[in-house]
Amino acid sequence: MGAIVALDALLDQRRIWKGRHISTLRSGHPTGNAQLDAMLPSGGWPLAALSEILIQAEGTGELRLLWPMLARLTQAGEKVVLVAPPHVPFAPAWHAAGIDLRHLIIVNTQGTEALWAAEQCLRSGCCGAVLCWPQRANDRAMRRLQVAAESGQTLAFAYRPAEEAVNPSPAALRLLVESATNQLRVLKCRGGIAPVTPVPFAAWH
Repeated sequence: MGAIVALDALLDQRRIWKGRHISTLRSGHPTGNAQLDAMLPSGGWPLAALSEILIQAEGTGELRLLWPMLARLTQAGEKVVLVAPPHVPFAPAWHAAGIDLRHLIIVNTQGTEALWAAEQCLRSGCCGAVLCWPQRANDRAMRRLQVAAESGQTLAFAYRPAEEAVNPSPAALRLLVESATNQLRVLKCRGGIAPVTPVPFAAWH
């Protein structure tokens, strides 16, 4: 009985924290598409985390997914690093999208060296975002990228073939670009259930 009285006294004095349900904070970096932002638990690209963008074919506008975010970062003086891009970025298009090319860095390397370079850029904490195109990366390699993004508090993006959708991934967010139907589908989003409804991808072009 004495213990109950003592506990009541502590509660009355507000010396014990009483847990309450707190809704997930929507603290992500806006994607540039209000419909997609509304679907994601973080309200945008998850911060300090790896986002995976699965594509059925190159050159279907998949880079434009990130241009609004990259424009905001570079205009704020943040460095954006592209590690081993499959093609040389077309500078006029990136500039027209509002990206400050002075803060865009390209690292030309291949294979395991590309994964190592991406990991080091993420861990450095000196970049606003790091984009990479892992080739034949296993779960361990992808997990290292996720951990590096958390360690460096950096936005990480990995472009991978759509076939990887059948394999598990440590990424906080997984998106599938369906080029045939011009749709963007959320396969996985940390902190919530992936929505069934796709986002029209044509709106990004």
